[in-house]
Amino acid sequence: MREVKKIETVVLPPQLLEKRRVAVYARVSGRKDAALDSLSAQISHYSTYIQRRDDWEFAGIYADEAVTGTKERRAEFQRLLNDCRNGKVDMVVTKSISRFARNTVTLLETVRELKQLGIEVYFECENIHALSGEGELMLTILASFAQEESRSASENQKWRIRKMFQEGRPNTGRMLGYKLVDGVLTVIPKEAVIVRLIFESYLSGMGRDRIVKKLIELGIPTRSNARWNTQVIVKILKNEKYTGNMILQKTFRLDHVSKKQCRNNGELPKYHVKNSHEAIVDNETFMLVQTEMVRRAEYYAPKDRVKKLYPFTSIIRCAICGKSYRRKLANAGSKYQKPVWICPTFNVYGKDACSSQQIPESILMKVVAETLGLDNFCMESFAAVILTIHIEAPGFLRLVNKDGSEQQIEWRNPSRSESWTEDMRQAAREKALSMFEGRKNE
Repeated sequence: MREVKKIETVVLPPQLLEKRRVAVYARVSGRKDAALDSLSAQISHYSTYIQRRDDWEFAGIYADEAVTGTKERRAEFQRLLNDCRNGKVDMVVTKSISRFARNTVTLLETVRELKQLGIEVYFECENIHALSGEGELMLTILASFAQEESRSASENQKWRIRKMFQEGRPNTGRMLGYKLVDGVLTVIPKEAVIVRLIFESYLSGMGRDRIVKKLIELGIPTRSNARWNTQVIVKILKNEKYTGNMILQKTFRLDHVSKKQCRNNGELPKYHVKNSHEAIVDNETFMLVQTEMVRRAEYYAPKDRVKKLYPFTSIIRCAICGKSYRRKLANAGSKYQKPVWICPTFNVYGKDACSSQQIPESILMKVVAETLGLDNFCMESFAAVILTIHIEAPGFLRLVNKDGSEQQIEWRNPSRSESWTEDMRQAAREKALSMFEGRKNE
C-alpha cells in the first residue's frame, strides 16, 4: 500500500538565514543645495530601507555628486562595479533608471555584466528587478525614454546659448576680473589688478611657472580659492575678453552623451563682438603678449627630439595634489645620483604647495619586482598587472592592479652608507687624506 508522508517545513530563525549584501547607488547631477539635499535624502531613505529587512545586510552607499548620468566614468559608480566584481555585493538598489544611467548602452551593459555575476539591480521607482524575465525589456524601453529626455534637455540648452551668442551676449561670467550683471561683463576692480599684474609680469620676462610662484608668494587667491597653475595663467593671457571684445562660440559640446568639449574649427559660426564691455587690458598690451607667447613657443620647441617614455610615465600619481609624477635626473653633487620620480607641483613650487615625497627609480623597480614575485624588474609583467601607483604618506605607496585589487607597500631610502659602493668609499678616503695632507703642509 502506497504511503504518503507530509514533510514539515522547518523555518530557520532570522539569525540563521543567509543574508544578501545589498548596496545603494545614489546620484545627483547638480551642486545646488536642493540637489545635494536630494542626495542626502536618498542615502537616509535607503539606509533605513535596507536595515529594516532581516534577509538583507547593508553593504554600503556609493554616491556621486554633481556628475551626469551619461558619463560612465563616475568615481563611485566605478567603485561599486569593482566591489561587485570582487564579490562584495549581492544586490544593488537605486532610486530610478535615470539615477543609475541615462545612456541606454551603459545601462544595459552594466546590468548584463552584473547579471552574469548573479547580482541583481532593483530600480525602486519603476519597480523593476533586473534579474526577472521581463526586466531587461522594460529597462531597454524606459532607458531609451530617459536618454531621449537627456537629449531633449541638451538641445534646448544649446538653442538658448546659441541664441544668446547671436545677440552678442556671453553665456557665462566665470572669469577672473569680471562678473556678469544683466548680461554684461562688469569689472571687479580688485581682481582686475591681478589680471594686469599677470600680463605685466609675462611681458617683463617671467615664465608661467614663475608667475604662479609670484602669485602664491603674494598670497593672492584664485577666483575659486583653488591653487594657481600654469594652465590658468595661459587661459588668462589668451583671453581676448580682457580687451573689452568677445569671440563667442569658440567651443561646443559634441553630443549629449559624451558631453565632450570640442574646439570650434568652423563646425559652427563664431561671433565677434567689439566694445561689448569695459576693458581691463589695452589691445596693444594684449597683442604684445600674444606675439611673445608665439616667440617663446618657437624658441623652446624641441628640435627634432623624440619624446622618451619610461616604465612609470603617467602611472605614478601624487595622493596630495593629484598630479602625475615626472622622471628627473639629479644634478651632479646632489643627494641622488640616479633618476628619481617627483611630483611636478613639489618640484616647481616647493613643499608649501605640495608636501609630497620623491622616490628613486631603483627603489620603485625593486618594490614592483618584489610585489610581482620577480627577481628583477620586468616591463612586460609590470604593464600587464599594475594600473597605477599612488605615492601617499612618507614611506608608503599604494599599488592599484588592473583587476581592481590594491596593495599598500612600505619603502625607505637606503642610508648614505648603504648606498655607497667600495669605489665611492675609496674616493672619499683619498679625498679626506688629501685634505689632511694639505692642512699639515700649511
